Amino acid sequence: MTKTQILLPRRQSSLKSLDKKLKTLNPDHRRKYFILTDANILEHCLPTLIYNVPELESADFLELPVGEACKDLSIIHEVWGSLLESGADRSSVIVNLGGGCVCDAGGFVAATYKRGIDFINVPTSLTAMIDAAIGGKTAINLDGVKNQIGCFRNPIITCIEPAFLETLPENEIRSGEYEMVKTLLLTGRENWQNQNLSDLEDLLPYCVNFKQSVVKEDPEDHGLRKMLNFGHTIGHALEAYYIGQQKEMSHGEAVGIGILYALYLSTKKLGLDHACYSQYRSWLTKRIALPHLTLKEIEQLLELMRNDKKRADNETLFVLLQAPGVPVIDVSVNDNEIRDAILTSANK
Repeated sequence: MTKTQILLPRRQSSLKSLDKKLKTLNPDHRRKYFILTDANILEHCLPTLIYNVPELESADFLELPVGEACKDLSIIHEVWGSLLESGADRSSVIVNLGGGCVCDAGGFVAATYKRGIDFINVPTSLTAMIDAAIGGKTAINLDGVKNQIGCFRNPIITCIEPAFLETLPENEIRSGEYEMVKTLLLTGRENWQNQNLSDLEDLLPYCVNFKQSVVKEDPEDHGLRKMLNFGHTIGHALEAYYIGQQKEMSHGEAVGIGILYALYLSTKKLGLDHACYSQYRSWLTKRIALPHLTLKEIEQLLELMRNDKKRADNETLFVLLQAPGVPVIDVSVNDNEIRDAILTSANK
């Protein structure tokens, strides 16, 4: 797979570094750029990108629906058609400007158009900066089930620019914080529960470098990389369940709650110190109200998990923690244990 160059802000803005890289990548200006984004990003982030990266001034723009709606095959078909109509060829480059959904969908478009063209991720949400924009997983949804169709293809560049976070509402920042805490738990960072999550100068490179190191060891998710699914097993089901409801649940919120259930299961299955679960629950409930799900709703979640990639022998495979910094992958958990985790965590 192509190796991704990660641009983090150091002595200058990472966007300025991106402009220099594009000058090197396209010295004769023959390569055509296509910026893939959504309506929210067009308004709030595109001007910043173009101002700081003048190499993209002549790029074409392709607009996606906001959120998970962009990861539908019908939308991907429309984007393929727009690229074809606009004369995109094998030398063209797609620039994915947006959150995790744009990075997922745009990466899939690039990986499949003309058997694969180069793409660049410019994530604009905290969640995307430390998760979706890194690692080469591209995916779209199938029949309401997340990320069922996809392939591995790395962006040639991922540009991490914290200035974009200034455009986000507080709830979007918090969504990214759940992914940051996931990293702190997986790495066993000391005093993880007392970290100042607004200290992005320290934590953003820490999280990015951790994911990069895991992906380097296991690029196609056969072993070690599975640890990054911590919190995602029930989290993806929650996210899918709330799509279309009056109050949808963001990816980050769903993962944050999924981590809680995974920690509870860890105390039962692997002997994790109950204090770790209690500390996390206390931290989480200061930020979000836990869902109080009926047995009928839990059965719907279980049905969504049965369609998940992490199933084997009628049991769900979880990433659990034996201790902070000691993840264990592919732990079989039966449906009764999942029911117990959801009900006990909500009513404790």
